[in-house]
Amino acid sequence: MKATLKRHVIAESNDVVECDGYQYFPAVAVRMEWLEKAPKTESDRACPHGVQFYDVVIEGTRHERAAWSYEAPGAAMQRIARRVGFWNDVEV
Repeated sequence: MKATLKRHVIAESNDVVECDGYQYFPAVAVRMEWLEKAPKTESDRACPHGVQFYDVVIEGTRHERAAWSYEAPGAAMQRIARRVGFWNDVEV
């Protein structure tokens, strides 16, 4: 499975986990050099799983909060620990 943004492959792996309708890629399969931590909002800080959103920046174009991961997933979310999800402009 691939996560792409305007013909650029951001992530690719056969080890993808679905959770709540989103596909999560292992962090090692993600082009992390294209992801920049986004400032946390109040609702981000309230997330019990420690969500961190990332802007995807490719060729100077910023796609705000298009990726995320959970820094402290609870027991029910352990299957997506150390994984990255995508949405908005990113096609999975």
